Amino acid sequence: MVARQAQQTDYQARRLTIPVDAPFDDFRQRYEAAVPPLDTGSIVALVERRADWSEVVETARRQAPHDFFIFWSLDAQPLMGLAGSTAQCVEYLMGNHVVAERMFRHDPTVLAYVPLHLAIAQDEGGTTLTIDQPSHTLGSYGHPEITMVAVDLDHKLGRLLQHLGVPVPPSLMS
Repeated sequence: MVARQAQQTDYQARRLTIPVDAPFDDFRQRYEAAVPPLDTGSIVALVERRADWSEVVETARRQAPHDFFIFWSLDAQPLMGLAGSTAQCVEYLMGNHVVAERMFRHDPTVLAYVPLHLAIAQDEGGTTLTIDQPSHTLGSYGHPEITMVAVDLDHKLGRLLQHLGVPVPPSLMS
């Protein structure tokens, strides 16, 4: 076995903070209606019977009409409220395992960045949605195929934002 050295990659992320013209709870409901939770039961069933990848792709397409699933979420307010904070914030891991696989095959460490980390928050300034632009983070791999999928993720994210009725940053337009 060849001894390997630790690597360091410096990159610049682009954080997108998008104003939402809706109350926090209303927008959260809209987001969660558009981005369903990942049905882990169907994933386990596919794995257990060693389904063909085409079935995995078709199942994801059917279950995620806007290309994304919620893999995990946390409503931070109950805990942060104990310190006196009145801000609302729910953080999500949002992604699509079929899209992730298109990058994973080139470098499995992309899973450090997908699913995407997204936050919906409300403070005295109003409601916002915050997420890092996928192509900036994943582009740091310097792998053309990963970058191509990351740009596709930008476009999918832009279409989701459009569906949710919030401003779409020009950098996410296809």
